[in-house]
Amino acid sequence: MAMLSHQPKSTHLIIYSKLQIMKFLKIFVAILVTTISIAKAQFTKAELQVSGLTCSMCSNATEKSLRKLDFIGDIKTDLNRNLFIITFKKDAPVNLDQISQKVQGAGFSVNSLKATFNFSNVKVSNNYHFKYNGTLYDFLNVGDKTLDGPIAVTVLDKNFVPASTYKKYAAMADVPCYKSGMMDGSRVYHVTI
Repeated sequence: MAMLSHQPKSTHLIIYSKLQIMKFLKIFVAILVTTISIAKAQFTKAELQVSGLTCSMCSNATEKSLRKLDFIGDIKTDLNRNLFIITFKKDAPVNLDQISQKVQGAGFSVNSLKATFNFSNVKVSNNYHFKYNGTLYDFLNVGDKTLDGPIAVTVLDKNFVPASTYKKYAAMADVPCYKSGMMDGSRVYHVTI
């Protein structure tokens, strides 16, 4: 009778293999869901404040330069605050350096850039990194919090803030990539909330 309660070794292997396949499928589905949610996350809009604009012709020149970027869908201008409200095209990768370069190419400088990113229940803290479109974003001067939904992040890097603000954060930053803008061969932006 005792022999009947034992299963052959081949049956054990089949059961073990089925368990391994189920475990693999669960992990695969979890990775797939995470990848899909990250792929849907993107920058949706930005508030760009430009220094040096003195007239509507200056503003028009800057706007015309920015509209050449293929990821920009629309721009609304607030001349009183030298502010451009930029809407990004859906599913188009956004390059913040190109925005700064277009402003500088028009003869002006970026005073601030607040870009809105759709987060999906992301826990952040000081020096937390997230990756979007192959680029790293490092949080500076933030406490522990969870970000969910559209959140505006302010870019703190050189060419995105006045020189005095950059120097202030350079003195506070304990990461060498703040001054270089690079980490492990990749571009890294430093942002705060």
